[in-house]
Amino acid sequence: MGPLGQYASQVHGYFTFPKLKGDISNKMIFRGKEMLVWSLNNYLGLANHPEVRQADAEAARQYGLALPMGARMMSGQTPEHEQLEKELAEFTSKEAGYLLNFGYQGMVSIIDSLLDRQDVVVYDSECHACIIDGLRMHLGKRYVYPHNDMDNFRRQLERASLLAKQNGGGVLVITEGVFGMSGDLGKLDEIVAMKKDFDFRLLVDDAHGCGIMGPTGAGTGEHFGVQDGIDLYFGTFAKAFASIGAFVTGPSEVITYLMYNMRSQIYAKSLPMPLVVGALKRLELIREQAGLREKLWLIADKLQKGLKSRGFDIGNTQSPVTPVVLNGDTPEGANLAHDLRENFHIFCSVVAYPVVPRGVIILRLIPTANHTLADVEYTLDAFARVKDNLDGGKYATGKIVDVM
Repeated sequence: MGPLGQYASQVHGYFTFPKLKGDISNKMIFRGKEMLVWSLNNYLGLANHPEVRQADAEAARQYGLALPMGARMMSGQTPEHEQLEKELAEFTSKEAGYLLNFGYQGMVSIIDSLLDRQDVVVYDSECHACIIDGLRMHLGKRYVYPHNDMDNFRRQLERASLLAKQNGGGVLVITEGVFGMSGDLGKLDEIVAMKKDFDFRLLVDDAHGCGIMGPTGAGTGEHFGVQDGIDLYFGTFAKAFASIGAFVTGPSEVITYLMYNMRSQIYAKSLPMPLVVGALKRLELIREQAGLREKLWLIADKLQKGLKSRGFDIGNTQSPVTPVVLNGDTPEGANLAHDLRENFHIFCSVVAYPVVPRGVIILRLIPTANHTLADVEYTLDAFARVKDNLDGGKYATGKIVDVM
């Protein structure tokens, strides 16, 4: 059953596969109780923004969920799909863009399409699972560098460049803008600077940065001022856009190549019109309502400073993603989360082995523009109390509390 599966009979429906009900917001219903929710990537609060809900409803009423029928290449192309791609390219300061049905699947397919066995990849050790799965399909060589270790990155680039030259291939560097578990940023400025010494192309997965990082929300490359040094920019609609789907932007010739070679898109039905029209509205709001980003960062700043002042370890986050790192085993983490939910009515994600090393528990908080300063203060007080319980051994029962 695996490290997590062994607990399936005890945790399914509560810690894993839980059911949150009600409108997506800072408070939702879990097992009949209202919870203060810190586990949703609805960064800008767009999921239930009135203009978004209206655009989604009107598009569903006008087009239904079937239109367009067929894959983009055959019968699924529309002016709206092209318009969204054009606007996303402009937003991320690239020549062209291409819509993807899903982020995970899209990244796997991008990597598969770009590389042949002569090419060499250099990537960050903490890259998302979609990148790792894409690299598993690569028949050539790949080199990994320890997370954000630029000295080691240079050494891997040296190895990769030599091998690529011998093979007659190229070098692709892959990293993330915002790392979704730790919240820290890929060192895009330092990576781009190395283009002065090495010949490589850079693919950045900015799923957690798109819409919230940088002065206009155009992403982590904009935050560092190196957007033009990113060759391929990948974003998703599943985070700040509060929808489903993804996109990739870059040079026109590369995007055209992907359009004609990405198997996950060539052989898949086009994104339904309501999702495309809805994404256009979301992009409009991201560009025009800077106050949503300002509110998000206010809440994130108060939450993170408050946790630090109370002695919590939140790692090196430089984004709204807020990991609270604690010591303990998987049952302790589950019991702590149970206490938070049942006695404090706080719902947040609990991360344990094998996602993180044994002996580590991470409570992952995602602040949003929907949260309030009162939510922050209440959460800080609750976390201080459960930390005392954890340190005092209250959760160290050796088994997971019965939640059924």
